[in-house]
Amino acid sequence: MNQETTETASLVVYTTHWCSDCHRTKFLLNAYDVPYNEVDIDKDPLAAAYVMSVNNGMRRVPTIIFPDKSILVEPSSKILAEKLGLALEHL
Repeated sequence: MNQETTETASLVVYTTHWCSDCHRTKFLLNAYDVPYNEVDIDKDPLAAAYVMSVNNGMRRVPTIIFPDKSILVEPSSKILAEKLGLALEHL
């Protein structure tokens, strides 16, 4: 459930189409019906600049922005699930 156009999504996930970690992250979010807005930094130069600004000049994805403004960059499934309060054994 890619919620790119859903205004109620609470997460912003900066991705690229070729990134395997991005695909894994979206799989986890979709499996648990976690709404998110996906922004492809290859298609959005301002988003790419933002990702670089929060990652010390590096284009690291997925970069995930949470409602509390905290950021996870390239998190493992375990770390992302813990941050979201999810139990991974259901996957």
